[in-house]
Parts: sequence; structure tokens; C-alpha cells
Amino acid sequence: HAELAGGKWQTLTLAEQLGNVGSEFERALSWKRKKHPVHFQNAFDRALELTDLTLMDSRWRGRRLREIARVRESMCEVLIDSSAEPAFAGGLQKYFLAFAILARKGK
Repeated sequence: HAELAGGKWQTLTLAEQLGNVGSEFERALSWKRKKHPVHFQNAFDRALELTDLTLMDSRWRGRRLREIARVRESMCEVLIDSSAEPAFAGGLQKYFLAFAILARKGK
């Protein structure tokens, strides 16, 4: 994601950013469930990288920034702690799906 880190990420809307984070979260969750550790780790790393780029976007301050930080924390909890997955995975999937739909509406 070198191109995104170079500034392209900051041109995306919040819905586009979180929709992309959600895609990587879905990939990581799928690879985790299929027990493919290398693919899981790659997708998880990309999800974290995109979330961190979103957190560094100067447009998102205050409540939005806290929400994004909490989403990152929840995402880590679901993907790392097997006991947390059933309780939180569905909620995060719905959360990210809403942003993906919103981003798609804007196109």
C-alpha cells in the first residue's frame, strides 16, 4: 500500500476508507477460519495498515478518531482472540458493510 501511504488514501472519503478496511478485515477473518496462517497474517497486516492510515488522516478528529481507534481495537480482538470472534465478528462485519454500501452509493 505504498501508493496509498503516499497520499492517495487521504483523497478517499471516510466511507471509502472504512469500506476498504472492511474488505481486508473480511479477508483476514476468512483466512483465519480456513486456518491459513500466512494468508491470514498478510490480510491482517493490510487491515491494520489501512486502519492506521485512516487514523493518521487529519480530517478525522474528535469522536470520529476515537471511533476509528475503537474499531481497530475491536478488529484486533476478533482476529487475535478466538474466544472474542463469535461475539464481535458479526457486528464488525455489519459496521464495515454499511460503509462499503455508502461508498458505493457515492460512485
